[in-house]
Amino acid sequence: MEQKEQTIQWHPAFFAGIQIELGDEAKYFSFEAEHQLGTKPMAIDVLVKKEKERRIRKNIGRIFRTHNVIEYKSPTDYLSVDDFYKVYGYACFYKSDVANVDSISIEDLTITFVSTNYPRKLIRHLREVKKYQIHKSEKGIYYVYGDQIPIQILVASQLDPSENLWLRSLTNNLHERQMARKLIDEYQKHGKNVLYQSMMDVIVRANTQQFNREDKKMCEALRELMEEEFEAERGKARREGRTEGLKEGRAEGLKAGMKEGRMEAVKTVVSNLLEMNMPIEEIIKVTGESEEIVYKMIEELRG
Repeated sequence: MEQKEQTIQWHPAFFAGIQIELGDEAKYFSFEAEHQLGTKPMAIDVLVKKEKERRIRKNIGRIFRTHNVIEYKSPTDYLSVDDFYKVYGYACFYKSDVANVDSISIEDLTITFVSTNYPRKLIRHLREVKKYQIHKSEKGIYYVYGDQIPIQILVASQLDPSENLWLRSLTNNLHERQMARKLIDEYQKHGKNVLYQSMMDVIVRANTQQFNREDKKMCEALRELMEEEFEAERGKARREGRTEGLKEGRAEGLKAGMKEGRMEAVKTVVSNLLEMNMPIEEIIKVTGESEEIVYKMIEELRG
């Protein structure tokens, strides 16, 4: 589990996902990943700034005001009592970290916590210690009442897939077959959009076995993701090979350099696909290499 967490970058995917979920209304916001506070190493996960007078209809954004502090917890992490106080402190520091006094009004600030699972201990603490009221607005969306700053808690595993497909799917435990198929359909509509690419890449890498078990359409979508990576590696190899060949100053050197660079690119992609537990037959299709070459690379990679 530790090894998987090191290779899956959840936070960039969430940064893309929050923009996807806001849909057409995302144009009314500016988005910052890891907004730095002061000069010491303190950073807000995501800072979302909204046009002041614009009202947001999307369910996860109805609470939003001008300045919105967001804390995201990956599927392998949890939202704790101390996280609440840390982020609340960040929000207050953000309000005060300005050149002109009170230029960010407390009425223009909100806090959103995003957790994969329901943070039971935190909710109990907010009710019993802070004396806040917690109201479930709709599936996966909880409003916290009793503080001057509007606060909401989004429980990703409870969100309605028909309303919040991408945040709901940002998990390493994707079991719903119908939801996986809907993801594929939506991705194919927006495959050229880097936000969707970022989200889909992480979701597939975190749930490779689920996608490999599914029908041909899903396998093709998985290959499409990896083929893009392969093409990028192959382009890099061509450039590197060309450079090496020019250094040699001979046609033979150019040819050898390009071939060596290309094989390194193929090996990189094979290594990535093995980490995702993709069947060898599928790896052969993605790389376009012969069985002999692919099996030889796998032997070398496995040592």
